[in-house]
Amino acid sequence: MNLPLLMGLTAMITTSPPPPADFNAEAATRFAELALTCVHQEYPNKIAHVLNADTDVRPPRELTPAFYGCYDWHSAVHGHWLLARLARTFPEAAFAPRARAALARSLTPANITAEVAYLSAPGRVSFERPYGLAWLLQLSAELREWDDPQAREWAATLKPLEQAAAQRIREWVPKLTRPIRVGEHDQTAFAFGLILDWARQAKDGAMEQLLMERVETFYGKDQRGPLAYEPSGHDFLSPCIAEADLMRRVLPPARFATWLRGFLPELPSNGSAAWLEPAVVSDPGDPKLAHLDGLNLSRAWMLEGIASALPTSDKRVGSLRAAAKRHREAGLRSVTGAHYEGGHWLGSFAVYLVTGRGLTRTP
Repeated sequence: MNLPLLMGLTAMITTSPPPPADFNAEAATRFAELALTCVHQEYPNKIAHVLNADTDVRPPRELTPAFYGCYDWHSAVHGHWLLARLARTFPEAAFAPRARAALARSLTPANITAEVAYLSAPGRVSFERPYGLAWLLQLSAELREWDDPQAREWAATLKPLEQAAAQRIREWVPKLTRPIRVGEHDQTAFAFGLILDWARQAKDGAMEQLLMERVETFYGKDQRGPLAYEPSGHDFLSPCIAEADLMRRVLPPARFATWLRGFLPELPSNGSAAWLEPAVVSDPGDPKLAHLDGLNLSRAWMLEGIASALPTSDKRVGSLRAAAKRHREAGLRSVTGAHYEGGHWLGSFAVYLVTGRGLTRTP
């Protein structure tokens, strides 16, 4: 890979276009309510917690006082991202003051100091790596981009945890000898995409270069991704589609078009959506089976991202957008809040999709 050329891609700004016309403050309210209900709901709670002594047996609100709600740490983090995203997008909405109050309650210096101490404790070198750490950096990026005095204060407060999360990634990535291709939290393609977006926003050139080099090593020569084997029964991320969504962040359009032809040769050029069927959830009350609702949402935004990076004349764009539309519709129908197993996290995926987060444009 011509790294100097690719580093020049930092001129492309990861930003967000205005939300679609049919996504207004009223539509945003139901997603905001999902996060407002759970960001400070401590139980039920699933903690990934290494015990070093009896004194480590403590409730979640004491272990991680900023991010203890929403069932687990990473969901709490992207639940806060959802609130920041929607309050920034719809500052006059009725839910915006409550969203700000929730962010202010969580993002205090004392809480973030405790979060850093928790992350740094013995036995936690792999804590929330890479998924939760990537979302933490995405929260930081959202606050950095928000032109608002209170958001700037929150970004400054969060900075020690942001730095600790970024350092954890910097130490890990050079030691990682293979990509992680699963459809759940450990997947590297999705996390690398979020982290790259953060690095470009934060102007962290060293992190960007590190990830660009690893992405080329891990994925640059991949051929014939096994899309027919997807999804696995617990997936909320597509290994193949996420890889393509990552590669569109690092390759120029013409080269990406060529890479994609070799990686997903089954992608049609006739505008059909039938090449990729949305997943069906048999039991939305089962926390693992409900992952497939998230898969539909994440596939939708990834397909849109892939389409956005191809040359406008590429005949595969129609099929990508058609499949994205079907997955968008299926995914958004599932975001009801009827079951906490999905309600504590699906709203974040829906907001990432409908607000176009992660799409790129040239300034």
